[in-house]
Amino acid sequence: MIQKSFHTALVVSGLTVLLLCLTSSSVMAQGLPKISVEVGQSNNPKDLSVTLQIVLLMTILTLAPSIVMMLTSFTRIVVVLSFVRQAMGTQQMPPSQLIVGLALILTIFIMAPVANVIHRDAIKPYLDGKISQSETYERAVKPLREFMLKQTQEKDIALFVKFAGSERPKGPDDLPIHVLIPAFIISELRIAFQISFIVFIPFLIIDMVVASVLMSMGMMMLPPVMVALPFKILLFVLVDGWYLLVKSLVSSFYV
Repeated sequence: MIQKSFHTALVVSGLTVLLLCLTSSSVMAQGLPKISVEVGQSNNPKDLSVTLQIVLLMTILTLAPSIVMMLTSFTRIVVVLSFVRQAMGTQQMPPSQLIVGLALILTIFIMAPVANVIHRDAIKPYLDGKISQSETYERAVKPLREFMLKQTQEKDIALFVKFAGSERPKGPDDLPIHVLIPAFIISELRIAFQISFIVFIPFLIIDMVVASVLMSMGMMMLPPVMVALPFKILLFVLVDGWYLLVKSLVSSFYV
């Protein structure tokens, strides 16, 4: 029971932050639930339980940004962008802040339909007092579960089902969320490295050609990386690399 409550609070907090980031300004216009924390003596054991729940919730909210990153397309995008910078050999160009910012913008674009469904079917009815907290959780998890299932391979799901000691689920709705999340992360990392490998090949070829030419000319003291850098930047610009890269990343979530 405690484990189920923890997983519920974990996902609900992550969904809350995700909605604040992705949904329209109408969410802010409706207002957010007010939370009041007081310190004082209590003779009721239930008050202590509520206090512990609030402490747990605040702890989870501290980790919410990382949680949201793991539940969305952010992982794949930021890994690929980091590999592209490394393949080009431009050191800190573009800077890490720009890479993370671009990854966040693309994540917002990709996850906006999912967030809109969660807001329409779960958050808005709950704020209007039409559904309970448990029903809100079930409705909010459903579109997020569908998104993650589309990007997750069956063998990754089977692996964590085995580790969890759970029975084989009869359908997607029977798959526990705490099993689906790590399987989704592993699948995202695999896809990100596959895309990065393909992106790495043309830059690696340029490095090999430049190094061979310099060795044949006897220029052993001239760093091949320095000579190859302008050619790699020129290639990236001529093929409109940012357009192709972003197009490939976004399209990979709609296959």
